[in-house]
Amino acid sequence: MKYRSFALLALVCVAAIIAAGCTGVSSSSGQAAGTDLIQGPSSAVKSVGSYSEDTWSDNGAVATSASPGTVIPESASDQKIIRTASVTLEVSDVPSAAEALKGLAGGKGGYVSSSSIQKTTGNRFYGTVVVRVPAAAFDDTLAGVKSLGTVRSASAQSSDVTEEYTDLVAQKTSYQNQLAQYNAIMKKAEKVEDVITVQQQIDRVQTALDRLEGRLKYLNNRVDLSTITINLQEPEPVGGETGHSFVSAINEGIAGFLGMIDALIIFLFTILPLILIGIAGYGVYRWKKGKTPKAPAPEVQETK
Repeated sequence: MKYRSFALLALVCVAAIIAAGCTGVSSSSGQAAGTDLIQGPSSAVKSVGSYSEDTWSDNGAVATSASPGTVIPESASDQKIIRTASVTLEVSDVPSAAEALKGLAGGKGGYVSSSSIQKTTGNRFYGTVVVRVPAAAFDDTLAGVKSLGTVRSASAQSSDVTEEYTDLVAQKTSYQNQLAQYNAIMKKAEKVEDVITVQQQIDRVQTALDRLEGRLKYLNNRVDLSTITINLQEPEPVGGETGHSFVSAINEGIAGFLGMIDALIIFLFTILPLILIGIAGYGVYRWKKGKTPKAPAPEVQETK
């Protein structure tokens, strides 16, 4: 009896093990089948012309998945800040101050981007100088600029273009990958229509890439070299711009006289229609008066 119970227990254990094994195999097979249904055959490709879907999508665009020879994007982890400033300085000698600014910019590793100096009628100079200096020397250069004269106004701005720059770098990488794959397709092209189609896509991508690279170069230049605009002016002399001048007084008098004559001419031509109407009315009045017969003069009786 004891042996029979032991044998029955062993039989139940063996049956349980066999059932568990079958369940595992069935579950594994079902999972594999489910994966095949989801992913589909890995070797299936959709041919477009003589090229497969691995390189050419339905809408004619090249896939941008990573492949050997993929261009590594430029480092965009650094923050990209564009710094600019504007300063208005009052100096005793504008040309000398402009030369000093040129030397200051050169000493900081920069240069004068533009310079314009003009002269007023009172022999007083004023002008604008724009300097470009490395971003690391921006603060020192700005302090040096302010020390050249009396600061009348000053402002500084910082513009963060990191997000735009990062997006442009990502787009550049995508365009470069597309261009590389289109060139690979071009080498395999045999039909004329395929060559024309691929060349059109290459031209499109290259144009977009050139435009994007131009924008990146502009941002790099603005980030690497800060811009400071300096407006220079000389103090106004005592007594006004030119002082007293009899010649100027005579000229102003002549100008006033001529201005009065101009005003009289304008007034005369403004009321001319009224004058003409008045003259016509007076003429009609005189004409009617001439047509009216005169009354006979009363007789004078002689006194005897």
